[in-house]
Amino acid sequence: MSFVYQPTEEQPQVIHADHEVLVVNKPSGLLSVPGRGEDRADCLIERLRGAFPTVLLVHRLDLDTSGVMVFGLTPHAQRHLSRQFEERRTKKTYLARLWGRLEPKTGTVDLPLIVDWPNRPRQKVDHAEGRPAQTDWRVVRADDRETRVRLMPLTGRSHQLRVHMAELGHPILGDPLYASGAAADFPRLMLHAETLRFKHPETGVMLGFSAPAPF
Repeated sequence: MSFVYQPTEEQPQVIHADHEVLVVNKPSGLLSVPGRGEDRADCLIERLRGAFPTVLLVHRLDLDTSGVMVFGLTPHAQRHLSRQFEERRTKKTYLARLWGRLEPKTGTVDLPLIVDWPNRPRQKVDHAEGRPAQTDWRVVRADDRETRVRLMPLTGRSHQLRVHMAELGHPILGDPLYASGAAADFPRLMLHAETLRFKHPETGVMLGFSAPAPF
């Protein structure tokens, strides 16, 4: 069955705005940027452009992921912020709900990832050709049915958190690509970008922003 994009009517929430940067809480079910075709034109950056006409993309969140995103409002801010992401100087924390009980309470996944071309946009582990990918985890609470966990990606590969958790045998609940059966039967992907820290492109001061998970 082919994917039909039905963007959420929920609007993004502005967390912070100044003359250089814009920080928002992206709702689940909304593309970060336009997809191919007119039916995928409605997206986060286009919804922001009305109030912030100079908004510029720095990074993305998956369609199904909610949470904190930062945009540049000037070309200088965009370049500065993009460099921080490329050089892994930003700090990101995600909250997720996983299938089953994840043990131990803390750990690191170190599995290289590459696009699964016949099944794209899926990604897969490939020890020979994959790009390095590391994720730290810390369990918040767990029972035999599910685990609430904080995930700290040390790299920024596509679908990294989703593939890494699935590879541990604990897919993120509601994941349409990497979960199956009862684990996939949720109203949304239970993954939320909870906190983001970066240096302000003008002042150099480290700033931190957060948005509570809606699940």
